[in-house]
Amino acid sequence: MENQKDLGRRAAEATVKFVVVLAVMIFVAAGSLSYWQGWLFLVHFCGWIVATTAYFFQYDRALLEQRLHVGPGAERQPAQKRIQLFNGVVLIGLFLGSALDHRFGWSAVPPLIVMFGNVLVAAGFYGCFLVLRQNRFASATVEIRADQRVVSSGLYGIVRHPMYAAALVLFVGMPLSLGSYWGLLAIPPAFGGLVARLLDEEKHLTRDLPGYAEYRRKVRSRLLPGLW
Repeated sequence: MENQKDLGRRAAEATVKFVVVLAVMIFVAAGSLSYWQGWLFLVHFCGWIVATTAYFFQYDRALLEQRLHVGPGAERQPAQKRIQLFNGVVLIGLFLGSALDHRFGWSAVPPLIVMFGNVLVAAGFYGCFLVLRQNRFASATVEIRADQRVVSSGLYGIVRHPMYAAALVLFVGMPLSLGSYWGLLAIPPAFGGLVARLLDEEKHLTRDLPGYAEYRRKVRSRLLPGLW
């Protein structure tokens, strides 16, 4: 019971800290609290985080524990530390750039496109949620556990890295939901960061996870079905 309370407390603290930092970044860069796209995005984005955290606290606490260890400092491989640092900078740039776009009026995004951006955010989060439900080994860091096995069903039967595919949809939706076209400039480097991460991850999985080499031969697409 004490371990459960400690996990719940740490998960809640991590969520609150993330929400506060995200809100400060968005509204300081926007220079105004009268930023309806920012408020809608914040409530929507953080609502998904709270909901998925609550779900896995209820149904898979081991996975939630693993997912709390995130970021460059949590990675064990030097290459992944560098990649995650790069990805973190790109993500911050996406948020700041989109909010600055609102501040200076660089682009005018119709409300319908803002709503479409929120649909993409929801689709990306839902895809990540499905991946986490299907693969309890989906750690936030590149590591191989002693009891880990290859998951090849569900979304893993379509692409080898469905989490990153869903994250790409999420990334495209974020600047649009924040009412920014200029924020889309962060998508190419974000895509490059995802590709670098999955290629390095596949080297470790092929070498250290029994059955992964066979899985690679069975499921040919890494990220984009039928394309790559």
